[in-house]
Amino acid sequence: MGVADLIDYSPEVAEARAKGSPLVALESTIVTHGMPYPRNVETAQAVEDVVRAFGATPATIAVINGRFRVGLSAKEIDGLGQLSGGVVKASRRDLSPVAARRGSAGTTVAATMFVAQLAGIEIFATGGIGGVHRGAVETFDISADLVELSRTRVAVVSAGAKSILDIEKTLEFLETQGVAIVGYRCDEFPAFYARSSGFRIEHRCDGLVDLARMIRLQREIGPGGLLIANPVPEAHALEEAMIEERIAEAVAEAKEQGVSKKEATPFLLRRVVELTGGRSLEANVALIKNNAILAAQLAVELAKAP
Repeated sequence: MGVADLIDYSPEVAEARAKGSPLVALESTIVTHGMPYPRNVETAQAVEDVVRAFGATPATIAVINGRFRVGLSAKEIDGLGQLSGGVVKASRRDLSPVAARRGSAGTTVAATMFVAQLAGIEIFATGGIGGVHRGAVETFDISADLVELSRTRVAVVSAGAKSILDIEKTLEFLETQGVAIVGYRCDEFPAFYARSSGFRIEHRCDGLVDLARMIRLQREIGPGGLLIANPVPEAHALEEAMIEERIAEAVAEAKEQGVSKKEATPFLLRRVVELTGGRSLEANVALIKNNAILAAQLAVELAKAP
């Protein structure tokens, strides 16, 4: 049995594939590890609705009972959401152990990219990619997302890297891995909650047609995908200095409590929400929807020129 035999498509996604209609991959760790219930489920369903509204079909990816599910029903999303942290957070390395034991998991950026490529989906919308964690000089804590971006030919729309990370080192690592980055209507790499990180991007694109052409060429040239940096909408952006102070507090708490590796990101995001009085959560929801809109628009453009 090949790995493709592990994939099950929802009826909606199967119909879109059969018709050659535009598809957008979505991750499931936003449901299982990104937000508290029921906000996680509400956000996931709202993001799917946004993709549909802009002419594409959403394909939320997860592992359920050992199968790679491409497209989830509302009931399945709610079921994963109620587990809210009580299920595996699966990166690419975790897929075979989870599948072999017929387990279930939320998929990270790395795992979602991998399954999306197997399913022939060209574009994937997420919130923010993982990256090099603060203190990585001592811990070597570097997200598998960065390596996956260098070897999997799926375009990823992201509001940059999560602000809790060391963005400068993340960009250096991406450069070393040969990952192509383009800013959509921006000259600086966004910092998730904030529109700018202070680090310039080599390439900028202001139009959907040109950006779709870049995605196609990157699939041909490779070896990895195109990282599309799409800043959080201005109305929901947080002030860079303020969010940096709150993140520093959360990072210090994590270190004191010995929180690291896979648990670090959920812990830090949760604490930042608490320390900002919920403002960071609102920004998170807004940027994910914004990325879904851009991904859907690009999927429509890509479908015009197969």
